[in-house]
Amino acid sequence: MEPRNPAPCTPTTTLPAPRWAVRAAHLAALVVLPTGLWRIALVLGFPAGYTADGFAGFETPGAKVWMLFLSVATELLALLTIGLVRPWGEVLPRWIPRIGGRTVRPLAATVPALIGAVCLTALWTPMAWWWTFPHADMTHTGHIVVGLLYQPLILWGPLVGAVAFAYYRRRSAARGPVRQA
Repeated sequence: MEPRNPAPCTPTTTLPAPRWAVRAAHLAALVVLPTGLWRIALVLGFPAGYTADGFAGFETPGAKVWMLFLSVATELLALLTIGLVRPWGEVLPRWIPRIGGRTVRPLAATVPALIGAVCLTALWTPMAWWWTFPHADMTHTGHIVVGLLYQPLILWGPLVGAVAFAYYRRRSAARGPVRQA
């Protein structure tokens, strides 16, 4: 019996995304959310674990704009992972000017996703250790809470990599074997 899959097929592929890849894509979008919400709390004026002196650097307009931009940009990038298991990751939506309706070549989505996965893994894996050291500008409880909020980011790169690999295998298999001339 073939497993049921919530990802629909499109005209460019006859294979649905594996269920594990669909779940991994959604999880990749969710692991970024805790840190984004924490940064938004800082933007709204909540110290969110910082001491009064440590929080002072986050009260400037430039810092607030940067944290808001970083929160929105990381979540949007994480949401792109869902495109690797949805129809809009295979055929661009028609509402996109000039390129809407065109088929996405497998490597055009896979290569950036895999590069992103490697970069995310290289960035966030060392950050897991950074939170094990005390920080003078944070309260003890704040240090623990913020450390826990950042820990899920370690999964972001590997999840994107796994979903990108599944996308490439599925899209390549849908095109059929390559014929030798």
